[in-house]
This record gives sequence, structure tokens and C-alpha cells, in this order.
Amino acid sequence: MIDAAAFYAAIDGTWPAATITRAGPWTIRDGQGGGKRVSAATADEPTHDLAQAEHAMRHAHQTPLFMVRQGEDALDTLLDQNGYTIVDPTNGYITPVETLTDIPIPRVTAFAIWEPLAIMKDIWAAGGIGPARLAIMHRARTKTAILARHKDKPAGTAFVAIHDRIAMVHAVEVLAHQRRHGMAQWMMRRAALWAAENGATYMAVLTTAANGPANALYQGLGFGRACGYHYRIASEDT
Repeated sequence: MIDAAAFYAAIDGTWPAATITRAGPWTIRDGQGGGKRVSAATADEPTHDLAQAEHAMRHAHQTPLFMVRQGEDALDTLLDQNGYTIVDPTNGYITPVETLTDIPIPRVTAFAIWEPLAIMKDIWAAGGIGPARLAIMHRARTKTAILARHKDKPAGTAFVAIHDRIAMVHAVEVLAHQRRHGMAQWMMRRAALWAAENGATYMAVLTTAANGPANALYQGLGFGRACGYHYRIASEDT
């Protein structure tokens, strides 16, 4: 099974920041408006020097934000003592690709398409995924997007990319009026078929711990929790 370090590397590889730099013991990400996942600093080694990371992020015109990964209890305590508040505890799930390739997908239900069609961009936009996150998708190397259809109408879309044989699915969106028809399941299965065709051996996905339906979906598809993380942000910035 993939270890936590490989899982975290796959996050960076499949949902890449615009730039990544180092500031002492810190990895600094410039997300250019693409959200917390591509903007949070991480610690490369144990440290008590928050100021170095804070300065680097402010110099890049970013609010200081840290990702605290599983097992980084000392960092979590340090941030707590310095007034940083927990945001978005997140679960990372993984499963072998073949877990999701055992059932044929109904005809004209889900397609792998790159580049995204206009309707796919519209579906993402309706879910709050705009140009900055589309730019992240374009930065990934081995990638595709998934379009789902239900009753001959667009239903949902998702993005999937591969890093070191891990295919990670991001930006899963289903139109409100097309929910409860299994569209997310078929998109995950279509992503797995594409992943297998492109050399991946594992499927991975992220969801916030608070998103009950998404957690239930992935667990029901056979995913197991591999690791987790949360963010810490200064209280005055929450």
C-alpha cells in the first residue's frame, strides 16, 4: 500500500501550485488564487521558526497558511500556541485501480476528455471552481477530465491526474438537478479506467471530514483512509 509521504507527494503532483520555493525548513507554495491546497506552507523538518514561513508567504502577498499533515503534532501545537485556528480537516482515501474497474460503465454515461469542454467549465464554475483552479489543472502533466451524462444531458465533471502511479481525482462536481443518480460513482469508475490505461496502479481522492456524503461515497466504492491533514490559519484571518 502507498505510504503517507507518497500520498502527500501525489497531491502536489496532481494539483500543482504555480511555484514551489524553499525558505529554510519550509516549503512555500504560490497558489495564485487557486485555494488552500496550492497555497499552504508545509514543514520539511521539525522547526520552531514560524517567522521565516510567515515572511515568505506575506512577501508573496499570501495570508500565512499552514498544512499540518498526519503525525505533525509538534507543528500543530506550535501553530495553536501562536494563534492559528484549524480549518478544513481533510481525509485522504486510496484504493487499487482495479477496485473501480470491475463494473462496466453504461453507454454514454461518462467520458474522459481533454481539454475540458465549455459545459464542463460551466459545471465547475457553478460549484465555485473558476479560472484559477482551471489553471492548476493545466499545470498537471498526465491528466484528463471526466464528463458525466444522464438522460442525454450533462450531469457532472471531475479532473484526474497521475503522479508516480497514483491517479488522484479532484474537483468532482455534479449539477444539483442531476444528483442522486450515481453520477459521481460513474465518474470515479471512468477515471479509474483512464488511470489504468495510463499506467496508474492506485486511485486516490481527498474530501473534507465534514462532507458526509462524499466520505460515504468513497468508502462505499472501496476506498480506505490513507492519511489526513488540516490547515492552520491565523485567527484574525479566518
